[in-house]
Amino acid sequence: MTASAHVLVFRPVIGLLRERGDEVEITARDYAQTLQLLDLHGLEADAVIGRHGGRSRTGKARAMRKAQSLLSRLHALRRWARPRDVDLALAHGSHELTLTARRLGIPSATTHDYEFATLQHQLGMRAATKVVVPESIPAERLARFGVRPPKLLRYPGLKEEYYLSDFEPDPTVLEELQVDRHRVLVVLRPPPDVSLYHRHSNPLFPQTLDYLGAHDEVQAVVLPRTDEQREFVRRLELPSTIVPDRAVDAQSLIALADIVVSAGGTMNREAAALGVPVYTTYGGRLGGVDEQLIREGRLKPLTDPRALELRKRAGSSGSRIRREPRLLLDLLLSALGDDT
Repeated sequence: MTASAHVLVFRPVIGLLRERGDEVEITARDYAQTLQLLDLHGLEADAVIGRHGGRSRTGKARAMRKAQSLLSRLHALRRWARPRDVDLALAHGSHELTLTARRLGIPSATTHDYEFATLQHQLGMRAATKVVVPESIPAERLARFGVRPPKLLRYPGLKEEYYLSDFEPDPTVLEELQVDRHRVLVVLRPPPDVSLYHRHSNPLFPQTLDYLGAHDEVQAVVLPRTDEQREFVRRLELPSTIVPDRAVDAQSLIALADIVVSAGGTMNREAAALGVPVYTTYGGRLGGVDEQLIREGRLKPLTDPRALELRKRAGSSGSRIRREPRLLLDLLLSALGDDT
């Protein structure tokens, strides 16, 4: 588990594996809210390996620090895994895991739903035994990473429709955060960069936060990715904004929201899976999953915060899709060949 979303994806998969009688060991990186979310979902890391490489002022220094951090994590993970009798390694885009598994001769399967993380995929997908992705990602975009059938396996819909299949929202999350239910509840997720705002390259999310955070009829709950983001938003002292102290039940918050605005990917797709109106402020290249959601009208690109339709949502209006997580498990276990 190297990022927060990995906990969500693997929660039901781990449950199904343990129901089968399989032994599951979890490794995690101390990054963003990964460890907090493991605890929130009743999971425990058997090993915490590595931290985020941090920031540097120059691109050269940043690249060097990332490379050093990656090599350190690879060495630590290999040292941890070598004495264990591991049959299969599973990852959600963690190139450290698939690279380590290949080095140790362990079958591996990785899954992801964004095809333009080029360096990560050049390493992780090439090293994996099987690669499991949504059908909405065009196969030709993966071929450049050496991923073609039978190595390539695809599933219908969103990964969020699988791991949220057994989910029902808990309304107490609103009480814990002291949300004013008479106001329009907007859940916001900042961009996925450690240094917080793209104020120069992508000012849209900061503009949206400034607009909603000062809106009298809005209750804006910001779910930061890092402590740095949390402190930055708090220093803005926006009157309509709530910033939780730590990881919260974000899925319940999304399900109960009137609108979701996110600069990332997972929260956008969670909202779409739960039938909640959602806008994206993502400044990078859209992947096949988001392209499909936009075509279907389940995700709206935002270019101006004043275009947001700020109104209360009537209960659980909107369509929700639930899919069976055993399908994902079966695809991942195919890396074992005939031994499953």
